[in-house]
Amino acid sequence: MSDGRLAGRVAVVVGGGHRGAGPGGVTGIGFATATTFARHGARVAVVDADAEAAERTVAAVVAEGGEALALVADATDDDQVRAAVAAVVAAFGAVDVVHTNIGGTALGSVEDMALHAWRASFALNLDTVFLAAKHTLPHLAVRGGSLITMSSVASIRSTGYPYPGYAAAKAAVNQLTRTLAVEYAGRGVRANAILAGLIDTPLVYRQLAGGSEAATRADRAARSPTGAMGAAQDVADAALFLASDESRYITGVLLPVDGGLHVRAC
Repeated sequence: MSDGRLAGRVAVVVGGGHRGAGPGGVTGIGFATATTFARHGARVAVVDADAEAAERTVAAVVAEGGEALALVADATDDDQVRAAVAAVVAAFGAVDVVHTNIGGTALGSVEDMALHAWRASFALNLDTVFLAAKHTLPHLAVRGGSLITMSSVASIRSTGYPYPGYAAAKAAVNQLTRTLAVEYAGRGVRANAILAGLIDTPLVYRQLAGGSEAATRADRAARSPTGAMGAAQDVADAALFLASDESRYITGVLLPVDGGLHVRAC
């Protein structure tokens, strides 16, 4: 355990399961965030559609002396999200921090994209945030909590990848987050979005790899102003800040974690 910045708090990480490491042992953002929250004293509920993935994250938390609960839910299903949140409250008595970490891309131009694929992109990237917020905000308002949504630099600028559904859905996540920030500020709830840049996660190699793993890594590193991709832990550390009292007067912010990519013109 670390410095207790989240001691006494209950954190819910939607999409926090660990589906296995990628090349070089890289891990996903949800796993990194869940374990980071636990290291800083939070009791963590890991919500994931994959039961084994959720249990892997819980096992990692417990192995480090933390407390965690695995819950299985399809984050696009209203009833399942409602039931998962109810289970968190039944087990831990409250919800103080919520981190939504569901997302995925589908490559192709608007001309190539079928309507069902467009709608599926919004269901995965936007509906999951809406449902998590819908069912946790009443609990966050009880003690004053933090809602942290996962967005992308693709929501505010072109990253060079052809994924219009993903970009549009993440832009909607931004505006939903800002709307909630204003609506719930008077009830003690903060809502902020993390705009992830070129982060080295297993998802990259499953969804964006056009060639070898080495070529994919080199291409993404070259796109970054820093000359390297970020790590899942970089995003998890930003989420920790937004979950903690150190950000108590910060709400409605779109925080890029991208090595400066959002200010690059091309």
